[in-house]
Amino acid sequence: DGVDRAYFAVFDGHGGVDAANYSATHLHVNVGLHEEIVKNPAEALKCSFQKTDEMFLFKAKREKLRSGTTGVSALIVGNKLHIAWLGDSQVMLVQQGKAVTLMEPHKPERE
Repeated sequence: DGVDRAYFAVFDGHGGVDAANYSATHLHVNVGLHEEIVKNPAEALKCSFQKTDEMFLFKAKREKLRSGTTGVSALIVGNKLHIAWLGDSQVMLVQQGKAVTLMEPHKPERE
């Protein structure tokens, strides 16, 4: 469609690497194939995180895997930046030498 896009993600496995590796392999595919990727990239990211989680849970149950992951992803569409995360992963943007707060991290004490 002529729109430049870039995707970046980092996953931090907990209790093993299975969930992190699975997410690294599948999340970007789910984002790219999501029907809202063109009109609503933020929704595509959110739904793709949920879908990837459901897919991994099915695999984990079938194969008796016991791991999890935190994750953060950035999707740049044209000149807009979309951030999605789960767990306590964080992302930082530095603009002209100054940190720009993009998110409030998930913490146990946060409602």
